[in-house]
Amino acid sequence: MGKVHKYYIGTSGWHYEHWRGLFYPEKLAKAKWLEFYAGHFGTVELNNSFYRLPSEKAFVGWRESSSEDFVFAVKVSRFITHIKRLKNVEEPLKIFLSRARLLEDKLGPLLYQLPPNMKCNREILENFLSLLPRGRKHVFEFRNESWINDGIFDTLRRYNVGLCIFDMPGFTCPLVATADFAYICFHGSDGLYSSCYSDEELFRWAENIANLGRNLKTIYIYFNNDAEAFAVKNTVTLMSYLQG
Repeated sequence: MGKVHKYYIGTSGWHYEHWRGLFYPEKLAKAKWLEFYAGHFGTVELNNSFYRLPSEKAFVGWRESSSEDFVFAVKVSRFITHIKRLKNVEEPLKIFLSRARLLEDKLGPLLYQLPPNMKCNREILENFLSLLPRGRKHVFEFRNESWINDGIFDTLRRYNVGLCIFDMPGFTCPLVATADFAYICFHGSDGLYSSCYSDEELFRWAENIANLGRNLKTIYIYFNNDAEAFAVKNTVTLMSYLQG
């Protein structure tokens, strides 16, 4: 399959009690879960940061508990994306980014997921993009189909901002790269967050991802189907197809 500088493949979150015995050893203390996870995968998508801003101590702890070349993708606060809806967010954005930077060289892409009821508004998007610091990887996940158009893709390209390519029941985003990297989320094909991708499905995805990555530096891929540790199983399978 096609070459890409590096694939980072992991799960969306790692702190799931129902993974005990399915992925984490039964007697392993929760404080050791990230260290164990990082021994198997090279990246994780931090999703608790979407619901509340983690403390400085938390970010430092995650940085110190993971392997040297580990990468954290960080989901940006819903206060910015869902409550403020990208408007008048200079101060909360500054606070959030200053906290995320505590991950230092382990800070990877920053994911901005917009709410399903937020329809396409190119002016709001462009005003927000102008606030983002250069030198970081920024990614937008559009949950309303009105955003999925060439005009928005062109806007993202001008800022080298990524489009989050995602798969979920009833809505699959096209495989389009708008930056020199790509970002892909798997939320479940049959049941949202709860279904397991078959090996056949993942092999087809691997072929398409490899083709997408021919002219890209990096591709970040996360599985968000945490039920029954399907995300872990699917991550291992897709890794074997793309890296094997």
